Amino acid sequence: MYQRILAPLDGSPLAECVFPHLETLAAGCRVKEVVLARVVEPFRPIASGEYIMKPEEVLRIEQEAKAAAQTYLKEAAAKIKLNGIGVKTEMIVGNPAETLANYATRSKVDLIVIATHGRSGVSRWVWGSVADRILRSACVPVLMVRAPGCIPGI
Repeated sequence: MYQRILAPLDGSPLAECVFPHLETLAAGCRVKEVVLARVVEPFRPIASGEYIMKPEEVLRIEQEAKAAAQTYLKEAAAKIKLNGIGVKTEMIVGNPAETLANYATRSKVDLIVIATHGRSGVSRWVWGSVADRILRSACVPVLMVRAPGCIPGI
């Protein structure tokens, strides 16, 4: 049923709580490939009256963010145990929710597995939820994994 699974990661231990779920799904569903993806948002410097960033500074910051994302993905791929199932890493630039939903469609992903803080109420409204936006915008099934230690109603 599931041939390609996408696991969006943001570099946090929370995001990696999906690994046991990925390992079980991949083995049980005979998945061919798991894609670990990290979205890097474009750097938008804040202009102040006294200091304006030079274009080369902006470029350096963006390159450092991309390099850090690639390093993180390589380390994350080494942590997951998929017993011969292909693991691909993708560093993508853009708005996280929109970019991941589009990537899933373009890349013929069958399932997205993503961690969520499980916030609700004002906390969710203030902080927003990339996982929730992906759930609402993706054209493929989304499995949301609650973070360990989730407290209902927060």
